[in-house]
Amino acid sequence: MSRRSLATLVAMIGTVGLIGSGLTFAEEGKFEEGTGFSMFGTESIKGVDSAKVEKDPVCDRSRRPKITKVQPDEVKPGDKVVIKGENFGTKECLHGVSFNSAPNAPTNYKLVDETTIEATVPDTKTGMTFVTVVAGGGNAQSKGVLIKAK
Repeated sequence: MSRRSLATLVAMIGTVGLIGSGLTFAEEGKFEEGTGFSMFGTESIKGVDSAKVEKDPVCDRSRRPKITKVQPDEVKPGDKVVIKGENFGTKECLHGVSFNSAPNAPTNYKLVDETTIEATVPDTKTGMTFVTVVAGGGNAQSKGVLIKAK
């Protein structure tokens, strides 16, 4: 099989696979409205906005966060905890705090500085859980924290 035939076959297989997905195709060489970023509901970039670029946070992805301590380590829902560690970043680079026993419950938190976060324990079941911090450089998980009944 020649390279051209192989390329045609690969293109046909890709097309057949995409036809079932509900996507439409333009004639070769013609522009199809709704493709590119607009296909996904995202506005495409139109030029450079220096002011916007200047304001964007620079999150150091090479500095992985680490939790060294959660105080107190026995809490009830509604209690405040202090999470100590390193590389939590700036407030723009800190993506979230969660308690593994309540993964879908929103957790209120405040970044005090790059090494300290204050969080409120969400409504969750009793027992051992872990606290997870997600920052620009990845995520970190604490040692076990005991959740007591209210």
